[in-house]
Amino acid sequence: MRSIEICAGAGGQAIGLEQAGFDHVALVEIEKLACDTLRVNRPQWNVIEADLFKWSASKYQGIDLFAGGVPCPPFSVAGKQLGKDDERDLFPTSLRLVMECNPKAVLLENVKGLFSKKFDKYREHIKSQLESMGYVCFWHLVNACNYGLPQLRQRTVLVALKKPYAKFFQWPLGIVAPPPTIGDLLMEEMASKGWGGATEWAKNANGVAPTLVGGSKKHGGADLGPTRAREAWAKLGVDGMGLADNPPATDFKGMPRLTIQMTALVQGFPKDWKFAGKKTPAYRQIGNAFPPPVAKAIGKAIMKALVAGENFEEGKDYAKKLRCAG
Repeated sequence: MRSIEICAGAGGQAIGLEQAGFDHVALVEIEKLACDTLRVNRPQWNVIEADLFKWSASKYQGIDLFAGGVPCPPFSVAGKQLGKDDERDLFPTSLRLVMECNPKAVLLENVKGLFSKKFDKYREHIKSQLESMGYVCFWHLVNACNYGLPQLRQRTVLVALKKPYAKFFQWPLGIVAPPPTIGDLLMEEMASKGWGGATEWAKNANGVAPTLVGGSKKHGGADLGPTRAREAWAKLGVDGMGLADNPPATDFKGMPRLTIQMTALVQGFPKDWKFAGKKTPAYRQIGNAFPPPVAKAIGKAIMKALVAGENFEEGKDYAKKLRCAG
């Protein structure tokens, strides 16, 4: 199964879809540092640094999956929720690209804000546009903590499949067991420089983190979000006012800060995944990513529907041939 992805960022969704079994034939991203991140981790991927307004998907006609995480500011509170009136709204461009490549399945994710009542008509417009192209649409709100990550990260996800495959699609149920705590997840990293207080810290960091916020070019820095988010991190024993360059040293006293590596683990990135750029742009890539474990679960559900649909159609063709032979 082949896929193309737009707004690929640091590769969160791409990693998950790769783990689900998709072969990426193109990943399109406008930010140079994000492209560098993709290339250094997956040299074999076809990473295209391009402006989507000027890019065409026509050469990928009939691709299995078209995926992407379009910019969230048009639908986020921080972005003033301007929706279709925001110049950063890429849903119209996404629909144009879907029309050009005519994939069997579409996967688009965005912030929880897209599910607010003020965007009811806009979601219905997107749905009707895809239906006119022969797709059946499924909207869902997913939370990273239901997929093994200790983070309360809700995202709006749209899956659309051509009719022969749609009847086989079911949303993944997630993981029944509770996620690990922040302490469980980060204990090894916190202790990696010999900090004697790591064990006690991990025992007290016995909850789930708030949403990591990467911010945009215009807003947000290398901290863990607005006041409420930083207060939630403080309850977990983490100083959210900034990021540390290294894990706590042997003689560290006080409340530790997370490193880039730690924030990547909270998002579900592989331990060996590297991020291009200095602290703030690297953290922005991480905070704006779609968690790989969530993308993997949804990708596997899409893959299952596509395979079932293909087998069903092949079965019908075979039965038809038998009837004709008879």
